[in-house]
Amino acid sequence: MKCRAAYLLFVWLLVASSVRAQEPLRWGGDAQGGAPYIFKDAKDPTRTVGFEVDLAAMLARRLGRPPVFVQNQWDGLIPGLATRNYDIVLNGIEITPDREKEVLFSLPYYATAEQLTVRIDTHDVQSLADLKGRKVGTLKASLAQRYLEQENARGANIDIATYDDQDTAYEDLALGRTSAVLMDFPIALYCADPARLKSVGKPIGYMRYGIALRRTDEALRTKIDAALEEVIRSGELRRSYQKWGLWNEETRRLFQERFPETPAAFTGDTAATGEILLQYRASTFTPPTLNDRLRKYVFVYLPILLTRGAGMTVLLSVTAMLVAMALGIPLALASLYGPPPIRALARTYIEAFRGTPLLIQLYLIYYGLPRVGLSLTPFVAAVIGLGLNYAAYEAENYRAGLQSVPRDQREAAGVEGMTAWETFRHILLPQALRLTIPPVTNDFVSLLKDSSIVSVITMVELTKAFGELAMIHFDFLGLGLLTALVYFVLGWPFVRLARAIEARYAHS
Repeated sequence: MKCRAAYLLFVWLLVASSVRAQEPLRWGGDAQGGAPYIFKDAKDPTRTVGFEVDLAAMLARRLGRPPVFVQNQWDGLIPGLATRNYDIVLNGIEITPDREKEVLFSLPYYATAEQLTVRIDTHDVQSLADLKGRKVGTLKASLAQRYLEQENARGANIDIATYDDQDTAYEDLALGRTSAVLMDFPIALYCADPARLKSVGKPIGYMRYGIALRRTDEALRTKIDAALEEVIRSGELRRSYQKWGLWNEETRRLFQERFPETPAAFTGDTAATGEILLQYRASTFTPPTLNDRLRKYVFVYLPILLTRGAGMTVLLSVTAMLVAMALGIPLALASLYGPPPIRALARTYIEAFRGTPLLIQLYLIYYGLPRVGLSLTPFVAAVIGLGLNYAAYEAENYRAGLQSVPRDQREAAGVEGMTAWETFRHILLPQALRLTIPPVTNDFVSLLKDSSIVSVITMVELTKAFGELAMIHFDFLGLGLLTALVYFVLGWPFVRLARAIEARYAHS
């Protein structure tokens, strides 16, 4: 009997260790940020590629954990660690003193500088000093933004335009909306169209990229550092950078200073242009023919929008609307018929949620609640955020519908001997529902579109899918029209259903 128990215990431990070994390494990044970090493959937009995708695979292989990419907006990546939706952040995160107070950083895996980019016909800009009084684009919450703000502190008077993604900044520069763009060298190398833009001046500043972890994950950082050291010493990381055209003198010196005993890992032509860079420029900056574009719209982009974005958008919108309606009815009744304290609470709720931005409410729910020990999944946080917000609007719709029923009908019902509940059930509710169908339908269509905001809390819905695809060829017009059409088609059945219900009540 004891042998059998020991055997079962051994098997259980073996299975448990195997499950733990297969636990994925979940890493956060922003695929809409663009090349060369993490981006959609132009040949196969269902694939996510990038030099940091390669690095994540190297590290995960050495840790014995399959890599799983988790999408989040770039400026929400570090706050998103608190939600435990991913284990690490790997997306060109610069190691800075203020960030080191918030998170742990791994060994630096890349070193670079800022690069100034202008239009190809610009000849009077060579440094930040030449940008006085001009508009300059950069990535939001980046080190480049800090450099520009430091210039302004010295009186440069630069008009700083910040962007959520890097490709839009370079497109605005090419269109003449800004005078220059300041971003990390790898970004400038990949995102500046050489036919329209050029890099000027000397490298600005110095930065190191590191992998960010929660401050409580010291053990994981030790393992990440060990894996990083292995890929650096073996030369595997250098070879990857050379393939991507990113191997530079700054990174060579960084590795050499940290591991001086393995110089063979850091040799190689630092000026070599990688084959991936050449392929990327050829596929991105060479506009496709009209036939190729139309074929991709129908057979590539539309299926991705429908499968990756539309389904989540409908599920999220319908669920959130059901929550909003379920909360809106008792809120309306409480604000109309409740005792004074309950009425005051209902009105406070309604005004608080109507009077504050939905985006702030989502941030508070998803990023704020984990600070007090309550962590929600992205979908649950999105449903709660949208549901609570729209419940305030639904409550006002139902209140207006109930108040629109003439008072003499309620009085007549009382004369006929009907109870308050019977009056509400048979007199007030049917008429109020008929009157509130149009505004409720309008709110649902608005919620369907507002669901695009949830991309800030790692949700990938229709608008986020559009943003990722548009960056492949900077095709905002065609893909934008296609995405707008999908939104219209998604909302149309609900509009028709509402009209059918409205017509039914009109004849009842």
